[in-house]
Amino acid sequence: MTTQKTPPRILVVMGVSGSGKSTLAGLLAGRLGWPLQEGDDLHPAANVAKMEEGIPLTDEDRWPWLALIRDWISARIDAGESAIVTCSALRRSYREILALPGVEFVHLEGTRHDLAERLGRRLGHFMPASLLDSQLETLEPLGPDEAGFVVDAALPAQEAVQQVLDWLDAHGTPTGR
Repeated sequence: MTTQKTPPRILVVMGVSGSGKSTLAGLLAGRLGWPLQEGDDLHPAANVAKMEEGIPLTDEDRWPWLALIRDWISARIDAGESAIVTCSALRRSYREILALPGVEFVHLEGTRHDLAERLGRRLGHFMPASLLDSQLETLEPLGPDEAGFVVDAALPAQEAVQQVLDWLDAHGTPTGR
């Protein structure tokens, strides 16, 4: 009798700036032993420069960046490797680019007040708090037909991790717990 290997799962931890994507993704990667890619690290220099100047990105700015994230996801799937990537994935059209087989979205959702407070405390990031409103205006929540679920960004990080692990277990990905 042969055992069948579990197909790779890719988690896209999404949400607006300040929602806690990097924190949650890092903790999940540590618990699961999955590779992690910070989506922000794939932004072209021109995008980073615009954001540092407080200029919101346009769709035209985002397409090449999303293509790089999709390429990273595709390489993990081709290698048969589950992984995690952070990406704001604000619009459904952006998520459609990333939604390869096995990709699921974990949307960290928070109130404007809480997000602004977090951004005000964050140091050394190119995304200024002044762009929060444009991100919130752009955000299209996950649709019921999209693979994924919502996590409250106000939860303590370990509780959010536990929610994701429980969801993975319930949806066929053994987490080794």
